[in-house]
Amino acid sequence: MWASEGLPADRVSIENAAVVVSCSRYPLLIDPQLQGIKWIRGKEGGEMVSIQLTASHWQKKVELAVSSGQTLMIDGIGQDIDAVLDPLLSRQFTKKGKVLMVKLGSEEVEVAKSFRLYIQTKLINPHYKPETAAQCTIVNFIVTEGGLEDQLLAMVVRVEKPELEAKKEHLTN
Repeated sequence: MWASEGLPADRVSIENAAVVVSCSRYPLLIDPQLQGIKWIRGKEGGEMVSIQLTASHWQKKVELAVSSGQTLMIDGIGQDIDAVLDPLLSRQFTKKGKVLMVKLGSEEVEVAKSFRLYIQTKLINPHYKPETAAQCTIVNFIVTEGGLEDQLLAMVVRVEKPELEAKKEHLTN
């Protein structure tokens, strides 16, 4: 299933995918080869909003995604994440009636139940503040030598013995 969404067929990628889909905190992907972000885009389809914190009006786009329940990808972050996002990352939500609210900058924004957030960096060895590590689930999508071997082997098997690769995908999903 995940392979059909663009996830590489190596053990590390599959383990990373399991962490991403089951973590309770927002995932921060260390992803210099962009394999994780490619999988997330395939998984989420065309419903995902993608922004960079260097773009103009990024805060308004975040507010809109949070309130409308969209999936948000903040990609290409550096070692510092803007402090405006801290209440969202640490889930400092307040309840007003039956509605969850979060303060983003000077704005109170309603948090839709269907809202999802992914954060991605291309940095190979980022050093985040302890608060960031506590707020997010850091998932390392850097391709290892063994992972590259597994990916290449899966490509060869897919061409030479497609029925075997299909059976493997069925068993791992």
